[in-house]
Amino acid sequence: MSHTESCMVRQLQHYASFNEREIELLGTLERSPEEVQGGATIWQEGEQASEMAVISKGWACSYYTLEDGTRLILDILLPGDIAGLREFAQSAHQAGVRAVTDCTICRFPYRHLGEVFDQSGKLTRVIFAAAATQQSIMVERMINLGRRDAATRIAHLLCEMYTRLSRMNNHMKLQFRLPLSQEVMADVTGLSTVHVSRTFTHLNSEGLARRYRHQIDIPDLARLKQFAGFSEGYLGIPSIIDSHR
Repeated sequence: MSHTESCMVRQLQHYASFNEREIELLGTLERSPEEVQGGATIWQEGEQASEMAVISKGWACSYYTLEDGTRLILDILLPGDIAGLREFAQSAHQAGVRAVTDCTICRFPYRHLGEVFDQSGKLTRVIFAAAATQQSIMVERMINLGRRDAATRIAHLLCEMYTRLSRMNNHMKLQFRLPLSQEVMADVTGLSTVHVSRTFTHLNSEGLARRYRHQIDIPDLARLKQFAGFSEGYLGIPSIIDSHR
């Protein structure tokens, strides 16, 4: 893997290996970097959907605003993720996207993705796999909200974030940065901010996970996964495209 490869390439290499031409094609989606401050809206739900955006640096989230004005976070978008991928066939954005931290994003129109598809069947399959994984994450989020208690919701989210981050870092340790505020954690788990704080206190007392500001320490990953009922299969099968050639 070259040190010049983008976060998006490293993310998508979970599904397949790429040659130089394929890496160049993916690079055409990151030609217009734009700096976005943490907390800024990238686009709002209901706006015309004619573009996507690669989160080249930083963290963002996709969200839906409920009728009472509260917010439900559908997904946390990490460096390398493509925002708006699920809405490729939609005329309007079904979810808003907001920067969680300071971000660098690269917007691109739908037609650019179509051009990549025209030139590479392999990248078409890889992007489809990434979109399917995003959809699976949303399904798992629904299960989290409807069938898990507060402690297992938080534990499951920590396992998911660790697994997704470890794909970008071959030397991932069990202590990692999770730059999510109490409010964001509440909106992604369907809990109150007070409940989030109490739940972390409980996980800490049980020796499952510790949080220090934005640092997470997992003493025993296997035990945390067992407690959360976490299975990473919904996050996509490694090298799925290469194995089906």
